[in-house]
Amino acid sequence: MSNTMLSRKWVLLDFIHRCNNFRPFKQIHAQLLTSGIVRDELVVNKVAEFFGKFVEYVEYGCDLLKQIDWCTSSFPCNLLITSYAGSDMPEAAVLIYRRIVRDGFMPDKYTFPVVLKSCTKFSGSGEGRQIHGVVVKTGFLGDAFVGNSLVHFYSVCGVFCAATKVFDDMLVRDVVSWTGLISGYVRSGLFDEAVALFSRMDAKPNVATFVSVLVACGRMGYLSLGRGIHGLIFKRVGMDLVVGNALMDMYVKCECLCEAKKIFDELPERDIVSWTTMISGLVQCEHPKESLELFHKMHGSGIEPDGFLLTTVLSACASLGALDYGRWINEYIYLRGIKWDTHIGTAMIDMYAKCGCVEMALRTFNEMPYKNVYTWNALLGGLAMHGHGHEALKHFEEMIRSGMRPNEVTFLSILIACCHSGLVDEGRRYFYQMVSQQHNLSPRLEHYGCMVDMLCRAGLLNEAQELIKSMPMQPDVLIWGALLSACKANGHIELSQDILDRLPKHESQDSGIYVLLSNIYATNQRWAEVTTVRRLMKEKGIKKAPGSSVIEVDGNAYEFLAGDTSHPQNEDVHKLLNILANQVYLEGNFSDPFLIR
Repeated sequence: MSNTMLSRKWVLLDFIHRCNNFRPFKQIHAQLLTSGIVRDELVVNKVAEFFGKFVEYVEYGCDLLKQIDWCTSSFPCNLLITSYAGSDMPEAAVLIYRRIVRDGFMPDKYTFPVVLKSCTKFSGSGEGRQIHGVVVKTGFLGDAFVGNSLVHFYSVCGVFCAATKVFDDMLVRDVVSWTGLISGYVRSGLFDEAVALFSRMDAKPNVATFVSVLVACGRMGYLSLGRGIHGLIFKRVGMDLVVGNALMDMYVKCECLCEAKKIFDELPERDIVSWTTMISGLVQCEHPKESLELFHKMHGSGIEPDGFLLTTVLSACASLGALDYGRWINEYIYLRGIKWDTHIGTAMIDMYAKCGCVEMALRTFNEMPYKNVYTWNALLGGLAMHGHGHEALKHFEEMIRSGMRPNEVTFLSILIACCHSGLVDEGRRYFYQMVSQQHNLSPRLEHYGCMVDMLCRAGLLNEAQELIKSMPMQPDVLIWGALLSACKANGHIELSQDILDRLPKHESQDSGIYVLLSNIYATNQRWAEVTTVRRLMKEKGIKKAPGSSVIEVDGNAYEFLAGDTSHPQNEDVHKLLNILANQVYLEGNFSDPFLIR
């Protein structure tokens, strides 16, 4: 090729590279034809790369490549298919494949994995099966690359019979083959199958394999196996960010926060996944105070939280009653322009409701353009918690009119609302509405417990006992506790004795019910029975858990235990409490100025 032709070639290649519109490309195409370099391999590849950016001109691109003798190399066609497979319209890759095959193109072992990748992206199980048939006819099934692509395709599409058959028929299986099927099982929630497959794996696992199996161990609570895999990771691949995050997630799911925190502290670097895993784990394991402290550290490190993490932190605020912190997150979401979806909105409603700001919860609810059943449940639960029974029932009826289908949690909130507001007739009606043909929901133990509590509060002990007898499951200590409270209020000692006789059968470890029973006997000066209850507690190793309260000051949550004097400002706190107690006494609300101590 002359220097002039070579120079012209590089100029045209540069034009193609910088071309971002189809109209000027037509002019470049004309120059390619007149210059005689249209068949140059580098030019052909550049043309294929260009058409990969424009799905709407796929026919023109196929015609152009057809003019070039693609029999000499499959690379241009494979490059064109690859470009479309990686685009937002992966279906176009299959259309191109069919078109060029119809025009005489012979696919090779590099073609099938790319087409299968596009089928995977748009879950085209039918198209993928057709490609599988062509693979068998053309004799490429024995190629490991093609076989792995088929296993991955069927696994992602959830067709595990086909994926397993391809896997079993493979003459040579490498780590990609095993990992493809294991990760497919995990993605579809078949965690036991994933663990079983990993246990018979005869190839050296890689990072992707370990991560997939750790997810399965976490979801199933297989702590021993997870620890074993932790040891293998330490010996074979070492600890990087991806593996560390997976290990943390596994330990968190197995409620082993010490191990999770140790890995978190040892990570050389942390990303948003690391922080989210640890913070959400603390919330799930009921350590909301520690989760807020860690979130504060994360914010100080410069990492920006996403919507999922903010939802988790709002849940911690709701548990602690940390209203100031929750308001700060609300402001943060607004200032950062974070998308306000149903998850964040529902968490915000729950936070405001549990912190006692019912008006803000209602305002947030009304401003949400879309609400799901969890959004409604958060509002109804908040209204029920604060004794707004009639308001809760009004919103429930509005929920039904909107076409939203209530679930078991919805009816539990409604029953709690009726219970706390003394709406016995309404509670009965909604309980039977729950099991009616319209909703067809099976009451759980919590629903029965709420009904028993409601009836006991109304003094309807006989009806409560009849309901307990009709339950399809054994009553728990909360139900017995509701009955005991009613016994104490109404002086039914005989019923209390019957409950005492049943308690040993339930092996309850709840100290509250024993203390309540003991107090009932003590009120009626039945000291022998008090001794019996206390002895029973001692035999079971049950100790009364100290009462506690949480207060938020300047954005920090402080927990106080009954009888605890370890707080550094303990004396100041008690001085202030005494001042308040005396003030309450002077206003005539208590007869004893030393009632608060």
